[in-house]
Amino acid sequence: MKPGYTGIKRLFYATQYSMMGLRAAWKHEAAFRQETVLSLPLIVLTFFLPVSIIEQILLVGSLVLMIIVELVNSAIEAVVDRIGSEWHELSGRAKDIGSAAVLISLLFAVFTWLLILINLL
Repeated sequence: MKPGYTGIKRLFYATQYSMMGLRAAWKHEAAFRQETVLSLPLIVLTFFLPVSIIEQILLVGSLVLMIIVELVNSAIEAVVDRIGSEWHELSGRAKDIGSAAVLISLLFAVFTWLLILINLL
């Protein structure tokens, strides 16, 4: 972002950069596409489930969190790949930790959905 932008102008440019990031993630990251395609119908489903508003927020929030963590992991991978293609212990560790964060967020989403859906029975 160009220095000196404040207020609405800064918000406008920040939004443009965010949209560019989402387009880049969709284009280059298969996991982001898969998680998004899986999450959208599940989010719509929450409007038809007999759950409280708090439960709906938890269901949707767990999916949104998973997508956020995937975006951060993709950013970490892009930066590591930009640094160099040769193997380095710290690069591998950064990618592994990012992947672990995605796994934890995915497990949290599954746990949240299972717990709430089982409670409906």
